[in-house]
Amino acid sequence: GGDKLAYQDYERFAQKIGSKTGAHLYNSYGPTENTIDSTIHKFDCSIDTSIVPIGKPVGNSSVYILNDYSDLQPFGCIGEICVSGKGLSLGYLNRSDLTSAKFIDHPFTEGAKLYKTGDLGRWLPDGSIEFIGRKDDQVKIRGYRIELGEIESVLHEHSSINQGVVLAQSDSHGGKRLVGYVVCNGDFNRADIVAHLKDKLPDFMVPQLWVSLDSIPLTNNGKIDKSSLPSPDFSELLETDYQAPSNAVEEHLISIWKDLLGVEKIGV
Repeated sequence: GGDKLAYQDYERFAQKIGSKTGAHLYNSYGPTENTIDSTIHKFDCSIDTSIVPIGKPVGNSSVYILNDYSDLQPFGCIGEICVSGKGLSLGYLNRSDLTSAKFIDHPFTEGAKLYKTGDLGRWLPDGSIEFIGRKDDQVKIRGYRIELGEIESVLHEHSSINQGVVLAQSDSHGGKRLVGYVVCNGDFNRADIVAHLKDKLPDFMVPQLWVSLDSIPLTNNGKIDKSSLPSPDFSELLETDYQAPSNAVEEHLISIWKDLLGVEKIGV
């Protein structure tokens, strides 16, 4: 229950412990504001799925997935995970502003409160919940609002990925670019990974830049240290066959683009 569980973690458990000892793995979820646990999921080693659910609400706890207007989201649609129930705290000590922002009036139960976790998720067909990521990790690139956690979930479905993180990094002109950081089982095959993502996601959600690492940096408490991830090589965006200018007009246009993009080598 400490952090997001990757499917590869569950696979390792099933192969090395679960299948040999009969032990079970439970994935729990919940914020401190709801007395730690709001949902729980017991893994079934016989079910082959790449989705890692956080389960269904525990006793005396209710979970809602809402859009930005506090409307219920239908099955399969991403929204903010909101919790309520007997375990919900009264608010933050001496922080009335934060309390009023996060502990809102329950839209469906009079006199009750609902806590907005800031986490994104969606209902699965069996009534359990898939955790997507933090709402803070939503980014807007060229007019598209993108949930980075959704890309990471699909990325982890690829058999060669041991760990994967997706960030929106700023280029030299302040524009945002999706960057995939991966730790692979064996060689890093960029084309194969990109093809896998394009099969399940729209093009604007597929990272153009990739960094292969030996390991993902972690903070002292074991969470991913995103600030320590290296900057990508933005010149990868120009890895196409170079075609030199053939006349004065093309030379002039290329000169303009060099100044605009801050890139030295630009072909026709």
